[in-house]
Amino acid sequence: MTRDQAKALQTVAKGIIEACKTFAPGGVIYAALMAQGCTLNQFNQIMGQLVSAGMLTQDGDCYTATDKGNTFASM
Repeated sequence: MTRDQAKALQTVAKGIIEACKTFAPGGVIYAALMAQGCTLNQFNQIMGQLVSAGMLTQDGDCYTATDKGNTFASM
């Protein structure tokens, strides 16, 4: 991954976390990313990594930002 790609992914991650401050349905997040060319597989990978990293929690199809995620998003 190039430096520019890593920076773009960080920007996407921060945007997703910001959208999940209270909670956000996965379908709405996916629709926004899909409009930018994101595939379902890419969406699932991104969201899975954010949950695994402890930046989001998942309850069914809804996501909520954690304190760790909010700290990352505010950097």
